[in-house]
Amino acid sequence: MLLVEDSRRLRELVSETIRQAGWRIDAVGTAADALCTLRINAYDLVLLDLGLPDGDGLDVLRALRRQRIMTPVLVLTARGAIDERIAGLDAGADDYLAKPFNNGELLARIRALLRRAPATVAPVLEAGRLRFDPASLEVSCAGDVIPLTPRERSLLEILMRDLGKVTPKRVLEHRLSELDEGISVNAIELQLSRLRKKLAACPAGVAIETVRGVGYLLREVEP
Repeated sequence: MLLVEDSRRLRELVSETIRQAGWRIDAVGTAADALCTLRINAYDLVLLDLGLPDGDGLDVLRALRRQRIMTPVLVLTARGAIDERIAGLDAGADDYLAKPFNNGELLARIRALLRRAPATVAPVLEAGRLRFDPASLEVSCAGDVIPLTPRERSLLEILMRDLGKVTPKRVLEHRLSELDEGISVNAIELQLSRLRKKLAACPAGVAIETVRGVGYLLREVEP
């Protein structure tokens, strides 16, 4: 998901809350950066502050809707008056949360929006005996939940979406990197090693293969 918030401290706090809940998040601080990022990347959800230094968040929201980008938007703002909430919802927001807010309520609203957005959130992924639900972030093997770290879960999701196809290393680097944090090939290989061990313990009915000099391949095998 994408967080658009001009306060650096609040960006860091909200981003950490989101990451601890298991989601990946990019964060920007201006309207211009938000529009540029949204033109390049597809997100399941946008958390949008209205008081941005180079424009009104409502203008960003209206621009998205004019471009037929129907990504769910949760407005996070200090503007708590009823008429201002109405303006945000009329501009195309899907939900509204006034600052200061409770982190538990923020996460609950995010889960609710992801459940209500089947057009933008990918369906449940299945491979072998594995099942991955992008909305709940739950990974299970034959009905038993597999405890994965957020990075392991993100890696598995990418490989499951490319099931039966080689995913190049450079693609994994790009897709696993956030706007303010990169990931090295060595780090990816370490995560893959740990992921392989957890899948083998199930057994999951899938195998992660290394295609030397190219990337990685997830394929179904006999459990």
